[in-house]
Amino acid sequence: MDTAVTPEVRNTLLELEGDPSFATRNRLAMRDVGEGTRLLPLAWTLGWLDIRLRYRGSMLGPLWLTLSTGIMVGALGYLYAGIFHTDINSYLPFLALSLVLWGFLASVVSESCSAFTESEGIVRAVRMPFFLFAARLLIRNVLVLAHNVLVIAVVYAVFRVWPGRHGLLAVPGLLLWGLDSLALVLMLGTFCARFRDILPIVGSVMQIAFFMSPVIWMPEQLGRGQALLPFNPFFDMLEIVRAPLLGTLPAEGIWLGAMLYSIALWVLAWSLFTRARGRIAFWI
Repeated sequence: MDTAVTPEVRNTLLELEGDPSFATRNRLAMRDVGEGTRLLPLAWTLGWLDIRLRYRGSMLGPLWLTLSTGIMVGALGYLYAGIFHTDINSYLPFLALSLVLWGFLASVVSESCSAFTESEGIVRAVRMPFFLFAARLLIRNVLVLAHNVLVIAVVYAVFRVWPGRHGLLAVPGLLLWGLDSLALVLMLGTFCARFRDILPIVGSVMQIAFFMSPVIWMPEQLGRGQALLPFNPFFDMLEIVRAPLLGTLPAEGIWLGAMLYSIALWVLAWSLFTRARGRIAFWI
């Protein structure tokens, strides 16, 4: 019997035993990402299947979420426009865009915590790269966001809002969102696979962040406190997409802050993922 151990098996065994070599762990993590990237068609299929299963038996499917979002935008728009003494013509497009974009961000953050644990059956049965599940989660939420864009389109048409050429500047922001979403899955998915009680903590943090970020209130309503908003990472990430779609340009400091937060997120995510990737299958 051939008892030779292949390099791949040896590297995996070293990783499980706590190999201190960063190069080995980094190489295995890079291979995971490469294999996951090659399986993007499978990730698309799984993401689409998630949407179909979630709304199985429903007449409108994901459009129920779009309808509920539209009703909430209309109800909150007229209510808070009166409370804040704000012009409805400028506030409602802002609110519609903010709620749809925040819905995407909040969903990605909360679902990242269970990205690996919800795929326990696949992980235990078939050797699959973990990056595949990160791509699956991102695709699933992008599909939901695409449905909710209809709410923005209707509000923009009613109030005759057009971002013009500035709207194209939202594309780099959306690409950065995609990269950060993958980093969040690798980080929170790994961390929550080991510590299951992190999910409710993340949910509470997101609730606080919702009220502390300019989603239902406009930044200029803070007055002098507006200068502190760039220290809120959710504000920077929202503004690099929201401002162009509202026809304005985000300040250079906001883009700089978003880039710095993204780099910090990827450093933390990659450090955790490379160190714990070999143990995830045992934790879940």
